[in-house]
Amino acid sequence: MTKLFSERLIARLAEASWVTVLTGAGVSAESGVPTFRGTDGLWSKFKPEELASMSAFLRNPELVWKWYAHRKEVIARVKPNPGHDALVRLEQLVPHFALVTQNIDNLHRRAGSRTVYELHGNIERNYCLECGAVFDNEAVLAKPGVPLCDHCGGKIRPDVVWFGEALPEEQWNYAVRAASSSEVFLSIGTSALVYPAASLPQIARRNGAMLVEINPEPTPLTTQADEFLQGQSGKILPALVGAVEDARAAHRSLTSRL
Repeated sequence: MTKLFSERLIARLAEASWVTVLTGAGVSAESGVPTFRGTDGLWSKFKPEELASMSAFLRNPELVWKWYAHRKEVIARVKPNPGHDALVRLEQLVPHFALVTQNIDNLHRRAGSRTVYELHGNIERNYCLECGAVFDNEAVLAKPGVPLCDHCGGKIRPDVVWFGEALPEEQWNYAVRAASSSEVFLSIGTSALVYPAASLPQIARRNGAMLVEINPEPTPLTTQADEFLQGQSGKILPALVGAVEDARAAHRSLTSRL
């Protein structure tokens, strides 16, 4: 496995005490999660801005909820892929690990990742616009039409970041802190075009981290990366983490003989 990767990369990951990972839509796409701008039936007739904004929700909450109910049902049927599973294994190897994701599908948590910072929210959560009460998908999908809060009667919305909304401040601050602390930073399956998330690799690099990109195609980040691993994360990550596990096991074996 190690021959697939540079000795420098394996050594840095095997020795690192702080690793941060940023994931984007490419990771989810390998599980079959449809892209935001998909062309499935009715929804191909609408622009994303017409369905994923507060103004759209206030103007036509029934339409927005119909779309989100469809998305929730589709995402509920997909499963984490080998890339998600490999990141769970990597977290178990590193003393300090953070997974920052732009994805809203909750697949990282479903795979078993523990330290996850969600920059764009989570489609499995919902909250009341009036009192802030939180509801899971089972509760809201059981309600006909626009779900209303059991506590105050206010409208419930999906807990995702809509167009024109700021990222959740606490999650962003955690992400910046993790990027700043990293010895190795992995950017996986993201276009490196959506800010402010796209600034995290630069923050990590300015603070001395080794920057690694995993993507099927080059992005604006590629020329800045110390290592560019071209291909699907579901294939590259299991091999990469396996190589790191082998390196750590070899080190433990050598140490025990000294």
